[in-house]
Order: sequence, then structure tokens, then C-alpha cells
Amino acid sequence: MALKVRKNPATPPVDIDRRQRGKGSGVTEECPLNRSMALLGGAWAPHVIYFLSARARRFGELRIDIPNVSARVLSQRLRELEARGVIARTLTPTTPASAEYTLTDLGRELIPIVQAIADVGRRLATRPVAGRRARGGVRTSASLVG
Repeated sequence: MALKVRKNPATPPVDIDRRQRGKGSGVTEECPLNRSMALLGGAWAPHVIYFLSARARRFGELRIDIPNVSARVLSQRLRELEARGVIARTLTPTTPASAEYTLTDLGRELIPIVQAIADVGRRLATRPVAGRRARGGVRTSASLVG
């Protein structure tokens, strides 16, 4: 027996075309949240934006800033962010040639979002670990405290 679908009390953004809703529709491209998340999508992309928010950085400096990312993934992410218009790559006339990465105007618009995520992470680090979930994934009353 299927459960009754409840009405969502959250007000959807006004610029979503509700007529396109359904399987296989193009509504994902039309949602403003999805457009923003597409810019932040990909492993390590928010980290790159976060570390470029202070100043321009070279590839090696970003590797030091984000020690857990591999060179291959970082290179791929930098190319993707450049293609999306979030960062700009500037070649410096040195020997050997070097490139610096900076945030574009669009990338700077994303700084408050990434900073807010980092702030929540800092607050979560100071919280005690929540209690275990009871059988069936239902939270116990002890796990709701915190």
C-alpha cells in the first residue's frame, strides 16, 4: 500500500516552472538551487573556492592548502571551475611557465555560501557526538539531545 503524498510546506522558488515537473523533465536545469549547486559540484570544488577567497594561488600552493586531494583530481577540478566561469587561470611569464588561479566575479559571489558551510562545520566540531540510532533508523530520545 502506497503512502499518501503530503503537501510540502516549504514555498518553492517562484522561478520554477511547475508544468515541467515529472520524470525525465528538464526541471533540474530550471531550479535556481540546482544552478548554484552545479557551480559547487564536484569533489573539492568548495575547498578550492574557499582557499582562493583570500588571494590568487598557484597549483602547488593549492595542493598544500588541500593536502588530501590528488594532483589529478585538483587539476580536473580547476579545469571544471574555469569552464564554469568560477575561476580564472592566468599564465605568468616565468621559466618554467606557471599559472595562477583567481576567483572571478561569479566565484566571489560563492564565497558567502562556502563560508557559511565552513561556519557550520566549525560549530559541528564543538558539539558532542550524537547518540546511536535505535533499530530501524529511528532516533532515540537520547540522540535528540545536543
